Amino acid sequence: MIDKKNIRIKDIAQMAGVSVGTVDRVLHGRGKVSKDAQQKVEDVLNRTGYKPNLIARTLGSNKTLKITALLPDPAQDDYWALAEAGILQSIEEWSYYDVEINCIFFDLYNPGSFKKTTDVVLESKPDGILIAPVFHHESIELLAQLKAHSIPYVLFNTNIPEADPLCFIGQNLVHSGKVAGELLSLAGGTRRTIMSLHIYENRDNSVHLMAKEHGLRQYFQEQPYEVISLDLSTPHEVEDHIREAILNPDLLGIFVTTSKGTYIVAQILEKYSLEHIRLVGYDLLEENLRYLKKGTIDFLINQNPKRMAKIGVNHLVNHLLFQKTLPEKEIFPIEIITRQNLDSYLTSRIH
Repeated sequence: MIDKKNIRIKDIAQMAGVSVGTVDRVLHGRGKVSKDAQQKVEDVLNRTGYKPNLIARTLGSNKTLKITALLPDPAQDDYWALAEAGILQSIEEWSYYDVEINCIFFDLYNPGSFKKTTDVVLESKPDGILIAPVFHHESIELLAQLKAHSIPYVLFNTNIPEADPLCFIGQNLVHSGKVAGELLSLAGGTRRTIMSLHIYENRDNSVHLMAKEHGLRQYFQEQPYEVISLDLSTPHEVEDHIREAILNPDLLGIFVTTSKGTYIVAQILEKYSLEHIRLVGYDLLEENLRYLKKGTIDFLINQNPKRMAKIGVNHLVNHLLFQKTLPEKEIFPIEIITRQNLDSYLTSRIH
């Protein structure tokens, strides 16, 4: 009996009753193969679970490719838990190949923690890095060191204008903010004040938050609306400011730039029976979905962190192993989720 782990092309050919050349053509999609022969080879491939050693062929050796993913601690925020899930999917998909994919986490609320990971990343000597650069200044320092060490990297979630990545994966966040503005304005009526809330994160050191707010302000700049921005760092502060803001009879709605912040604001609106205030936020976290179904959250803009992270790893591996050319940017669509389309979205396999 043939050991599936050590199966060779010659073994596949014998089992399928075809030549080695036919197996090679089926595996690599080159040359002509009869439908009957192709079916025989594919049946054996499926039965044995054979995976070609593309790494050895591409690199000319059995060198292990080392990929590092640098992202916030998923235990701190379910958004990053979704991103980690995407990376874990990639790890499973590349398990047949000699690829080592490791995650390094930093504290989402501590730029110093991100800086400390720089030494850890460089000491691990990865062949490529996937990075969520949520701290702007610290990220620039890290990217400069990666460039000095000739380590290629892919950015996801946040694009850094000064950076030179293989690829950026994420949404156009300025457009995302504009969409949020349009969704808020749909409420109509005479109220003309919009609150833009940044919960637990420093807007001045977060390019992604500034881009979202910039888009929001662009949408309203030629309309008679006032946009008030607040950076809130503690639960007590969040609640106090929202309680104060709702005393303003002109308040139309609230835009929250982070996914975790969205359900925190929803909790407060529900607590004070203020569901009439329109709320637009981000992402399909379980708590956000609960408040969306109840009507406390009106719209969620889905950034799809799981898919972002998964594609990021796949792009790195494909580029480093097979020299595939990557797109400069992989821009995700701006998906608007409501109570009405939520179920169909969650059950769809398209995304």
